[in-house]
Amino acid sequence: MNGNEVSEFGFEKLNKSSLRVNNDFKLERFLATTPKTVDKEMTQLGIEWNYPWSGSITDFGSGLKKSAYATANPKSRISAAVSHYKLWLKCLELNEPILVLEHDSIFKQKIDFDPNDVKFNIFSLNNPLGCTRKASIVYNKIISAQNAFQPVPTIDDETIPQGLPGNSAYIIKPNGADQLVKAVKQFGLWPNDAIMCKQLIKGLGVSRKFYTHIQNLKSTTTL
Repeated sequence: MNGNEVSEFGFEKLNKSSLRVNNDFKLERFLATTPKTVDKEMTQLGIEWNYPWSGSITDFGSGLKKSAYATANPKSRISAAVSHYKLWLKCLELNEPILVLEHDSIFKQKIDFDPNDVKFNIFSLNNPLGCTRKASIVYNKIISAQNAFQPVPTIDDETIPQGLPGNSAYIIKPNGADQLVKAVKQFGLWPNDAIMCKQLIKGLGVSRKFYTHIQNLKSTTTL
């Protein structure tokens, strides 16, 4: 978020952490959608928000239960989702895997694999602790598995969207981006970590090795 003190601080710390672990790539700043620009951008993109702000409802198109997120400023939540959506479009434009990092992520280990060698269409690099609901269950399921990369674990009833353990750090391939863009066109825009669920998107995975964690910065979406 250009000029936002929390976001700028987070990105600088993230960038330094990438240099510290000697990643073989340079991070690129991607300017986020903001509450001031979100309405215009959604019109330009031809997408509409379709997620409740209070309570829970069943989405009849998908059969999934959509439960409201704690959000003081709805446009901040929508802006975050649009920012991710634009990166999914960027992935399709480049026609190659991209690493998506929110400004509050931080590297703990060097990326030591080729994304093209991983079978999943979208996969998380993040330590789930402090990043997702039922985090300890997710964490234990991931570390108890044998494979370096594995399917997203099931932690709830199948009617509840279940995806990556937080969307602060993930690699997405064109096939995954294509599925997400089509899902948004079909079901409307949801919070990015809700629409990116295993019930709607095929090939969601997690890394058993945690390459990133979060910085515990002040939220720019919930508050």
